[in-house]
Amino acid sequence: MTTSAPAADPFTALLTTFADAVQANRGRRLAMLFTEDGVYEDGFFGAHTGRAAIAAMLQRFHDTGSSYLWEFVDPVSNGAIGYTRFRFSYTSLLPESTGRAVLFEGISCFLFRGELIAHYSEAFDRGVALAQLSFPAERIKRILERAVAAQNLLPDARRHLDRFSSS
Repeated sequence: MTTSAPAADPFTALLTTFADAVQANRGRRLAMLFTEDGVYEDGFFGAHTGRAAIAAMLQRFHDTGSSYLWEFVDPVSNGAIGYTRFRFSYTSLLPESTGRAVLFEGISCFLFRGELIAHYSEAFDRGVALAQLSFPAERIKRILERAVAAQNLLPDARRHLDRFSSS
């Protein structure tokens, strides 16, 4: 008797295609997973809107790193939104840290419009990744301060931060 493995659910299949496209620098393939106005919000490179911008961002990944490996773990989705933990590693091609291996873990959030990604975002500890590049402490501080400033400008952050403002 021949049995076949159960078919992967659509979210797991999408994650496999997503990771494969990133690892192989297939920008067009990655971009086609998104709606035409889709947003890829990268923890280092910021938000990129539209398929052309997403493909260009992936090229920037590969201009600054190599040997990418992206693993998604414990995916959960209801078809409108999906979450998954991840492990991401690569070798730096930056002049000041060429050859250094970088590994970090985080969580990805996918918002869908139909079967396509409308918005991708991620949460991870940038400091862990930056320390592996052996950046000087002042450079890491500046990068993290920019991330804090961007976070604190978000409308959703105001409810939290305005509580501490003096009237």
